[in-house]
Amino acid sequence: MLSPTSALAGVGLIEDVALITDGRFSGATRGACFGHVSPEAAERGPIAAVQDGDIISIDIENKTLTLEVSEDEIRRRLESLPPFEPKVKRGYLYRYSKLVKSASTGAVLE
Repeated sequence: MLSPTSALAGVGLIEDVALITDGRFSGATRGACFGHVSPEAAERGPIAAVQDGDIISIDIENKTLTLEVSEDEIRRRLESLPPFEPKVKRGYLYRYSKLVKSASTGAVLE
């Protein structure tokens, strides 16, 4: 996740843009970055329903992110998604995609 935060900083937006992702951070990230959002998009978590132009409210004190879209609309968006297919079909990344569980359950290797 260093590349997207570096890109935001490079164009002078690190103070104005929040990065919200189900990706994992290594520790070199800066700015308003929220990672490990779970359940992940691949598991049809709410992050998979986010579309360009949606409003996301961030409450740092209460540690919440709220997608300002009705529950019915979120449900409709998630139901219309195609099945998740991992891009990598072999090797360590494939093993990871098949065996590592959601961050909401500890992101442990099963």
